[in-house]
Amino acid sequence: MNMALARKKAGLLQREVADALGVSMGTVAMWDTGRNNPRADMLPKIARLYGCTIDELLSDNQSEE
Repeated sequence: MNMALARKKAGLLQREVADALGVSMGTVAMWDTGRNNPRADMLPKIARLYGCTIDELLSDNQSEE
């Protein structure tokens, strides 16, 4: 799963994620496209928000299981 897929599965917009995590929408967009990765300390917060595990966030699996 990639960041964009996880976010979409959670039914969240980039703006909602940015607001919830206190980051810019551009930061979320870079996570979604893979141009940048979140800091390690953000991963548990993102996983909780997206309703998945950190392992799922970091997985290369691109399927929409």
